[in-house]
Amino acid sequence: MPRRRRGTPKHMRVGFPEAMSVFGDPFEVTIPDPDHSEGEARFLSLGLSEAGRLLVVAYTEREGKIRIITAREATSRERRNYESGK
Repeated sequence: MPRRRRGTPKHMRVGFPEAMSVFGDPFEVTIPDPDHSEGEARFLSLGLSEAGRLLVVAYTEREGKIRIITAREATSRERRNYESGK
């Protein structure tokens, strides 16, 4: 019997190209993430990916480049905030 892979289900995984596409969303919202900014400024962006998924992308900037830390699908609360323009 094959072993089950644990972790995030395949349909919920976010690849680097899709995460980067959030920055092309004209309604993308970015806020500072001081709770996770030890030694470097970190940010959270909420936006629609090119695949049509609403994502939260945590990132930092180094040498003028965006460095993605993690990306995930938005929660229902985050989705409501995005849709209401908050």
